[in-house]
Amino acid sequence: MIQTLNIVTKSGTELKGTLFKAPRATTVLVAITGVHGNFYSNPFYVNIGKTLMAAGIDFIYAQTRDAFSQVESLNHSTGQTELVGSWSESFDDADSDVAAYLAYTKAQRYQHVILGGHSLGANKVIHYLANHPRTNVDKFLLLSPANLKRLTDTVPLDARRYVQGLVKRGQGDQLLPFQLFGWLPCTADTAYQWLYSTTLDNVHSDKQADFSQVEQIKQSGALVIGTLDTFTYGDPKQYLQTINAHFRTSVANELVYIEGTGHTYQDKEQQLAREILKLLQGWLKGGS
Repeated sequence: MIQTLNIVTKSGTELKGTLFKAPRATTVLVAITGVHGNFYSNPFYVNIGKTLMAAGIDFIYAQTRDAFSQVESLNHSTGQTELVGSWSESFDDADSDVAAYLAYTKAQRYQHVILGGHSLGANKVIHYLANHPRTNVDKFLLLSPANLKRLTDTVPLDARRYVQGLVKRGQGDQLLPFQLFGWLPCTADTAYQWLYSTTLDNVHSDKQADFSQVEQIKQSGALVIGTLDTFTYGDPKQYLQTINAHFRTSVANELVYIEGTGHTYQDKEQQLAREILKLLQGWLKGGS
């Protein structure tokens, strides 16, 4: 059974999730979305959901505020309709979004909760686990963690100065006259966070960079990436290995490489789903 979830954050913002519900399931994988990480741009979510559901495991497509560029949402605190999306995302809302979905899993009394995320969603998972050591999450699953430096390196100096100028003048809510990274329409405040905030800038290709959030996580889990992922400075395998080396649980963690595909696993969606199922079944068999 597939059903819509209306998940409400502490600020009242309603998030639209989707539950792939297996009969009498006691385990759930919650997948936090990244930028524009909706069913249309990331169809692999459907493959994962149907594959896990058929195997008796629940799957939650956990749509967050930036899953679309702009979308209307009801705010349950104000009773008003609000416009949310990647155009005005605040990275400081990430923990609230994750917490809302985990509160749902707790209310449903799942015995095992795996917290996953794709792209920037993976960075949000890292940030949440680093700052919430007491949580009902058993394992993590990071799909193609986003290397923010790889993205921000593409932003020219004049664009950076334009963003800084708007924010400095108190005009951070203005929409930029250009698309950040060449594809992201957003306000100056959102662009400023992409460029300068360390909140979600927690994974890197440089071994000497700041991995302090990764180092705080106590759970073990798995990291997955496509071998053609272009957000890794050309070496996806080394990228994952560099990240994993900073986990306390690095020896226990599993690294999975999906050959011949990129950041969104095009043409390898079902292989990705099978690999995830294999990981989860292994963890459950091992009692983790």
